[in-house]
Amino acid sequence: MLLDHKSDVYSQSGEDGIIEAILSRIGDRDSWCVEFGAWDGQHLSNTRNLIEAQNYRAVLIEGDASRFAALEKYYEGNNRIFPLNAFVGFDEANGLDALLRETPIPADFDFLSIDIDGNDYHCWNAARQYRPKLVVIEFNPTIPTECHFVQQPDPHVNQGSSLSALTALATAKGYKLACVLQFNAFFVRNDLFSRLEIADNSPFVLRRDTSQLTFLFQGFDGTIFLHGNRRMPWHDLDIEFYDVQALPAPLRKFPSAYSPFEAGLFRVFKKWRALRKRWARQ
Repeated sequence: MLLDHKSDVYSQSGEDGIIEAILSRIGDRDSWCVEFGAWDGQHLSNTRNLIEAQNYRAVLIEGDASRFAALEKYYEGNNRIFPLNAFVGFDEANGLDALLRETPIPADFDFLSIDIDGNDYHCWNAARQYRPKLVVIEFNPTIPTECHFVQQPDPHVNQGSSLSALTALATAKGYKLACVLQFNAFFVRNDLFSRLEIADNSPFVLRRDTSQLTFLFQGFDGTIFLHGNRRMPWHDLDIEFYDVQALPAPLRKFPSAYSPFEAGLFRVFKKWRALRKRWARQ
């Protein structure tokens, strides 16, 4: 099992070990990799271990000016590293294909890492010319596997996409899901996937870590209950019971148990909710 190979040298959640395990099994390596956003080339990097331990050549793309300055300084004088200060976009002019054409990287390079906290789906979707053997891409771990969710393609929006949406995109692009960690999914090109000897690559089977999922369910009386993760991981805030209630406490009863006064109050509350919904759309 690929999860047995989890280990970190620079990565966040075991990616370094799994990347090496997959690349070793699929073979035919050309020792080229790409990462965006690459930060300073070291922080939670999915490519640094390949560069350091296996002498990989790399295209490292970072849009933030200060992070890019640190990346460029760190690799100063290393002619195997091609740093690019750019934001990867969603069209022909500024997409990954256009950026990589500025470098000598082959079209079927070994490894691509995508981690830009939002538009990962759209950036990969826009890539056509380059078809790496292995792709690791960040998904939003708070979204259940059953949900197909893709944020709008907007550089100012940071919501992410679900594992199922990325798996569907991968299928359309000719890739299969090979492994899932807490934040990242690994996809291998169809022509190489059989070398991994994975019997069942369903996201429901491969996704073992569901610690970030928050479940909501309803009591018959309208009380909404929280189960699972009760913390917003990127904002470091607790999700409280009162944050998710749709009904005020006096109306959290089974409707047939309402007194005449409570039934009247509930009718007023429903009308107020309908008005609020209408105002919100204006």
